[in-house]
Amino acid sequence: MASADQVSTGQKPTAAQLRYLRRGLKQPGGKLPLFDERGQLISASTIQSCIKAGWAVPWFENPIKPDWLVCKLTPEGRAVLEDLR
Repeated sequence: MASADQVSTGQKPTAAQLRYLRRGLKQPGGKLPLFDERGQLISASTIQSCIKAGWAVPWFENPIKPDWLVCKLTPEGRAVLEDLR
C-alpha cells in the first residue's frame, strides 16, 4: 500500500520510474536493475527519486563499484505498480 504522503499528493511514477520498477517484479527479492534493456546505466536521478518516493530502498553496497546503487522494490513500490494495472 502507498504511504500517506503518496496518497495525499497523488504521486505517480514517471515513465522512466515505471520501466525501472517493473523490472523488479520478476527478480528474486525484488532486485532492481542497474542497467536498462539496452545495457545503459539506469539514471541515478531515477533511482534516487524512487527511493525518495518510498518505492525502492538500497539493498546492499557493491564493493567493486561503490558508486552503483543496488536497490530492491518495496511493498509500496509493488502497490504502486498494482494500482496502475
